[in-house]
Amino acid sequence: MTSCILPPARGLRPAGPVLLAAVLTAAVCAPAAAAYPVTEQQRSTAQRSAETGVPLSELAANAPDVYTVKRGDTLWGISGLFLKRPWRWPELWGMNLQQIRNPHLIYPGQTLYLDKSNGRARLRMGAAPNNTVRLSPHARASGLGNGALASIPFHLIEPFLTEAVIFESDALNSAPRIVATQEGRVLLSRGDTAFVRGDLGADTAYRIFREARALKDPTTGEILGYEAPYVGTAEYVRQGETLTGTDGKPEIVPASFIVTSIRQEANVGDRLAPVASQEFMNYAPHSPDKPLSGQLVSIYGGATMAGQNQIVTLNRGASDGIERGHVLALLRDGARAIDTTDPARARLKLPDERQGTLFVFRVFNRMSYALILTVDEPVKVGDKFTQP
Repeated sequence: MTSCILPPARGLRPAGPVLLAAVLTAAVCAPAAAAYPVTEQQRSTAQRSAETGVPLSELAANAPDVYTVKRGDTLWGISGLFLKRPWRWPELWGMNLQQIRNPHLIYPGQTLYLDKSNGRARLRMGAAPNNTVRLSPHARASGLGNGALASIPFHLIEPFLTEAVIFESDALNSAPRIVATQEGRVLLSRGDTAFVRGDLGADTAYRIFREARALKDPTTGEILGYEAPYVGTAEYVRQGETLTGTDGKPEIVPASFIVTSIRQEANVGDRLAPVASQEFMNYAPHSPDKPLSGQLVSIYGGATMAGQNQIVTLNRGASDGIERGHVLALLRDGARAIDTTDPARARLKLPDERQGTLFVFRVFNRMSYALILTVDEPVKVGDKFTQP
């Protein structure tokens, strides 16, 4: 399917809700957008918001009555100015049922007005309060760089959309492998030749991975998937063959690959997997519609602690109801202590406390990748998440 990516916003502030916003679908790729199905949740939200807006109790304490859009803003960031819970932005802005698959594009210099009436709040856009129009999504056939607000600081997650992969099984360990290098080199860089053995299909573009490691549930110890460090990409240029040596025994001539890009230098033993087609990016930030909880399984890159803007792996996936675009609350595991005021020295488990938010951007069957939007202090494997 066609890949359609919005460019990162310029001048983004590094903290707070401005970190991530996402529109329903990128209108700059109208053919792909038109084919994307409308979910029942989106349709339901659209129906409610078109009629009611959000309760005044959902407004942030200092929500402005008027706001002029500036370069560097994002839709999520603007919603954070108005709402206590920015993930409810579709209800505040309202959505058009016929155009729900396409975003409302907002531009620097436009003025937004907060309409508070009958106990509900809505955002409207126009030149003056008495001459406003409903802020509705609409398709706009235009190219990149047309001046509209970018939906997300895309550079934070762009590499992980193709490089970060969770394999359902350890099949990568039997995938084609680099068995020798050009002129006996220890490491391979961009432009070098790698010699590969294994079952190669008709694909010509491959990703190179290091040895996969099992990802286990922090509580049960069950293996949920396998993650392999991304090395780079290579192009299949010459087929291998089997010859007969001078002694009459078979000699294997490996297939030849050219390393086309590199994230870290490749080596003998690295595994190859075909480049997957990039899926269409359709981020609709929203909270889960039912109770959902889990734990962090790993921090991408092998770190022991993670902070804002880092990627973490969750022990929940599509089979558990996780969706791309879910906003989740990050919890700090309550400490264990002893009640020193109790002669019996009772053991205590302090309550889990909310300390940040996660945004799910890639979902596999049993696991997901999420970006840490905000966090009070570093998180670690085993920390919990729940619906916000």
